Amino acid sequence: MQRFINSHPVSPVSFGCMSLSHAYGVPPDKHTSAKVLHAALDAGYTHLDTAALYGFGANEELLGETLVERRSEFFLASKCGLFKNAEGKRAIDGRPEMIKKTCEDSLKRLRTEHIDLYYLHRMDKKVPIEESVGALSMLVEEGKIGAIGLSEVSAETVRKAHAQHPIAALQNEYSLFSRNPEIASLKLCQELGIAFVAFSPVGRGFLADTQLDPQQFPDGDIRRNMPRFIGEAFEKNRRLLNAFAELAGKAGCTSSQLALAWLLSRGDHVIPIPGTTSIAHLQENIAAADVSLDEEILKSLDELINQNTVSGERYPEAVMAEIDTENF
Repeated sequence: MQRFINSHPVSPVSFGCMSLSHAYGVPPDKHTSAKVLHAALDAGYTHLDTAALYGFGANEELLGETLVERRSEFFLASKCGLFKNAEGKRAIDGRPEMIKKTCEDSLKRLRTEHIDLYYLHRMDKKVPIEESVGALSMLVEEGKIGAIGLSEVSAETVRKAHAQHPIAALQNEYSLFSRNPEIASLKLCQELGIAFVAFSPVGRGFLADTQLDPQQFPDGDIRRNMPRFIGEAFEKNRRLLNAFAELAGKAGCTSSQLALAWLLSRGDHVIPIPGTTSIAHLQENIAAADVSLDEEILKSLDELINQNTVSGERYPEAVMAEIDTENF
C-alpha cells in the first residue's frame, strides 16, 4: 500500500528526520543517527523529510553524509524559508534571493543535485506567497527540485500558491491531538490532488507514551514552551491517555500505531511522518500501515481526543503569530 507525492510512490508512513538533530533535547551522536537512518531505509521507509532549520543545517549534512550511496532508494524532502540567520537566530525569509541561496546550500549539505520535494517551511508574511512560489518554480525549471511544497499555511494560501505553480504537498501539523487541518486544508488538498503530509502525527510524543512527564523533558526540548505540555493544560490532556491506551489494546496495536493508523484512515492523500531516535520505534511506526481500525474504534477516537477535549494551543503566542494555518 503506497501513497503518492507528485505522482511519486512513497511509503504510507514516512520518516521525519528532525529529532536526529533538533528540537527534543540532546540529539544522538552522529554514529547512532546514521544507524537509525540506515535502519529506516532497511525497514521500508522510502520518503525522508529534513529541513535547513533542523540543527541549523546539521540534519541535512547528516543525511548527505550517511546516505549518499543510497540516494536512489528514497524520495527526499527538505525545506527553505526558516533557518539560522547571520546573528545566529531563527529567522523567516521568503524572498526569492534567499530561497535560491538556501536551496544551493541545502544541495551541498545533502550531497545531491536534486531535491525531490522542496517546501517553503514558513510563509514570510512580508513577501507575497506568489513571489516565494515563483522563486521555487524557477528551481523546478532548473532541475534542482522536483516539486514544491508548503508548510504551516492555510487553505486560502494554498489556493493562491497553486494558481502560481502546482503545489505537490502541504505539510501541516495533524494528529488526534491537533485537528486544525479538518477546518479546510485537508479537504482542499484532496480536491486539488495535493498530498497532505502530517507532521507531529503522534502529538510530539503525547500519543505514544502514557507515562510522559514534562518535568523530565531535557533542556532545549521545544515542548517545554508549548502550552499543551505545561501545568493545568497538560494535566487535563493526560487524563485522555488511559482511555486511548485501552482503545489501542482493543485494536491490537500500540498507542503510537493507533495514532498513525487513525491518520491513514483520514484519506489516501494523508502521509504521516513520525520521527524517532529509536530503531525499535521506527519499525513499530511503519508497521502502523498494516493496522486496520473498525468504525467503532474510529468513532471512539474521534469522541475521545478532538479540538474540544484537548487543552492549550499548539505553540506559544509568539510562534502562533508566525504561522498561517486555520485555528479552532
